Amino acid sequence: MPALFSTHEVTNQSPQFADRNLFADDAPLQAAVSRYSPDVVAALNELGISLGSREAFERGRLANEHPPRLKTHDRQGRRLDIVEFHPAYHECLATSFAAGLHCSTWDHLATPGATPRPGAQVARAAGFYMAAQMEAGHCCPITMTHAAVSTLRLSPELAAEWLPRILSRTYDASFRPAGEKASVTFGMGMTEKQGGTDVRTNTTAAEPIAPGAGGGTHRLIGHKWFMSAPMSDAFLVLAQAPGGLSCFLVPRFLADGAVNALHFQRLKDKLGNRSNASSEVEFEGAEGWLVGEEGRGVPAIIEMVTATRLDCAVSSAGLMRLALANAIHHARHRTVFQRHLVDQPLMAMVLADIALDVEAAITLSFRLAHAVDEAPRDARQRAWVRLMTPVTKLWVCKLAPALVYEAMECLGGNGYVEDGLLARIYREVPVNAIWEGSGNVMALDMLRVVQREPDTLAHVLDEIAAASVGDATLSGACARIRNWLSDPQSIEARGRQISEALAVLAAATLLRTCAPPAVADAFIATRIDGAPRQLYGQGIEGADIRGILDRALPH
Repeated sequence: MPALFSTHEVTNQSPQFADRNLFADDAPLQAAVSRYSPDVVAALNELGISLGSREAFERGRLANEHPPRLKTHDRQGRRLDIVEFHPAYHECLATSFAAGLHCSTWDHLATPGATPRPGAQVARAAGFYMAAQMEAGHCCPITMTHAAVSTLRLSPELAAEWLPRILSRTYDASFRPAGEKASVTFGMGMTEKQGGTDVRTNTTAAEPIAPGAGGGTHRLIGHKWFMSAPMSDAFLVLAQAPGGLSCFLVPRFLADGAVNALHFQRLKDKLGNRSNASSEVEFEGAEGWLVGEEGRGVPAIIEMVTATRLDCAVSSAGLMRLALANAIHHARHRTVFQRHLVDQPLMAMVLADIALDVEAAITLSFRLAHAVDEAPRDARQRAWVRLMTPVTKLWVCKLAPALVYEAMECLGGNGYVEDGLLARIYREVPVNAIWEGSGNVMALDMLRVVQREPDTLAHVLDEIAAASVGDATLSGACARIRNWLSDPQSIEARGRQISEALAVLAAATLLRTCAPPAVADAFIATRIDGAPRQLYGQGIEGADIRGILDRALPH
């Protein structure tokens, strides 16, 4: 065809965002790891290369474009109750298993008398944060398998049976009894049709099994409205035993090789998180093993939930980071009005403003991971975990949707189409704010700690106040929070306000200590001292915009 009619030359488009080192590109992540777990920097650098590769992002794309399918029966009508996934989903899980993201904080349990490696929670959180950027849906079974260990340890015999396969780093997707597998994954079932937050209204019944009548201790009859990761090898499930709401381990297979009576009704058609399966399930006499004390189901499973809440914050921070990096990458290559987008003042301010929240989210999330590391040895760190887990989870996870949308808008129409990463990230980010306790639940958890554990509150506020000394803005914000907390008449109505203020102030004090002045000064000036606002790109005209952007994503 004559060149005269050649119309499809591709110009002024940014190159694909791929083959990036997700660790080396991320100065705030490197700073957090260097501060709390410096001996793993080299290993995380290698993992960052792997998870940021073109092949890794392609696996993420395929896993989401080919979502799981439920097969309830075979062609002759026999029950199957299996979930089929695209191979790319299993490849994502194999990558995260090999990195130990499902188990590394528990490696010491393989050796009697051993203690956790210092900084193990931070090291794992860094890997999990990057794995969420490769593909977020597969992080569900990763986080639940990791968190299940906390609850399993309440029953040493069950822990001894299941831990060796949890600690394996060889991913095994096969559907067969756990004793025949190289590794296992865990899911969770709490929510029922009549309520998700108030699990004490659960109606699933757990009937004791007569000695010798079966392998389990109870037979479960009932349903779950949300059963996470239904392809897992076992689940931790709440059900009403004679002694009250209790926690049970419900495996897919029984000791004799028979499939346990978990009958999946359907997979949820979710807004995002599409690569991962979430199901409705009926227990038709499924056998389960009591975990912990009868009637103490909520305290037992809360051991698991607390760990998953940290992961919600960490993965949300990772997705925000990926959205920001994509937006800056695009703006550096896209030309508008004879200048690169990144050199347009309004765009530069928007990107820099987004970068402030991303760094704050990273810094606050990894401070919490560090507290989890140190909590067994330090009462002040235990206090941080108790109070700041719901605060961090609420603020970071609820920050994510608006932030990712703003990053998507930086790409214009290119950000809105499914071919790129931003549309998928935007659909993904609401889930962490909803799962494992929504915003109001987190605010109420914070208030329970405030009202029942004054020493816990004092430890956290004293640390924040000490870090605020010499800065009138931070000291004033700390005094304001103390004033709100001192008014019992309005404290519940202020639950969200106090949670957000605590998160922002804690993040600001951490940035003052750990981040460059350009970042800390701009965050404090706009998030604490600035005028009320709802849109990004305001109030930072005098900040070091170029310095903030260069820190957010190196050239």
